[in-house]
Amino acid sequence: MDGRRSGRGRERGSRQNQPQGDEQRSATGPTQGQENVEGNQVATVINKMTDILERLAERQGPGQLNQPGGQDRGKDRALERFLKFNPPKFIGGPDPELAENWLERMTNIFAALDYAEERRLTFAVFQFEGAARAWWDMIRGKWKRAQTPWTWENLLREFNKKFLPPLIQEKWEDEFIKVKQGASSVAEYEGKFTKLSRYASELVATERRRIRRFVQGVNVEIQEGLAGARISTFTETLEKAQRVKSARLQVKDFHAKKTGTPSHPLGQADKGAPPSKKEKGTGGVETSSTPKRTQSRRGRNGRDQPRETPPSGQAVATQVICGYCRKPNHTENECWKKSGKCLYYGSTEH
Repeated sequence: MDGRRSGRGRERGSRQNQPQGDEQRSATGPTQGQENVEGNQVATVINKMTDILERLAERQGPGQLNQPGGQDRGKDRALERFLKFNPPKFIGGPDPELAENWLERMTNIFAALDYAEERRLTFAVFQFEGAARAWWDMIRGKWKRAQTPWTWENLLREFNKKFLPPLIQEKWEDEFIKVKQGASSVAEYEGKFTKLSRYASELVATERRRIRRFVQGVNVEIQEGLAGARISTFTETLEKAQRVKSARLQVKDFHAKKTGTPSHPLGQADKGAPPSKKEKGTGGVETSSTPKRTQSRRGRNGRDQPRETPPSGQAVATQVICGYCRKPNHTENECWKKSGKCLYYGSTEH
């Protein structure tokens, strides 16, 4: 009896415990499902962010400097751009003109690419061959020992010492000191200034010195326009100088149109106009048809005689010019000088 009861009790206990297990499974089951769903969503977001970052890195190109190998890829692309300009090789030698031409070409290329100082140096020495390469190997060792900064300016200084004779450098340095704008445009003056400044690098060692030297060479009217301007870079100085020059020309043209006078210098006003016609008539008389106005003067006989003078009006008169003495108001037959007469009294007795 007791065994049956105990068996039945165990059976009932197992039946009673069975719902509790089901309840536990039902309680834990949905939670684990939610965690799996949330984990999948996080992974999806991470994958999308990774894709976006990879696309941005591809668009930036050389900007991937923080990634492994990114700096090398950026340098390779910069080198490809540099080589597209067909930079010349330099083998050294005693000819200063070859050195000057190579240096000028490299300077123009770097100005177009806007590379940093160290990259300019790296790509410039990449073009060295023969004696120039051997010289650079020596300079590189000297710089390492002295811990000299690897900059384009330092390379220019060493290059000038080696391949440009001192006499040539002194000549170009003197030209740089004396260079002025004169009749040249601002752009033409800047080109000559920049070219010669390579041989006087100490005079333009800083941006401030370069600006001051440039301003000293422009015309006075442009210096006046730059006097009160706040300028911090050479590029700003050049742009401001060009604007001042353009504004001055506009003001000059405006006043010229207002007053009716030419805005260009004398001697250039009538470049497109035909010259006055001179015809030689009978008796050695030359006539000139130009606008004139009449004034009076004291003649040789003491009487007032009309004289033709350049006018401001539009009246046209024919002027008589002697073919012998080239004086006006008489013919060659009437010329006292030709007949030997006194030029004051017109007499042949003295």
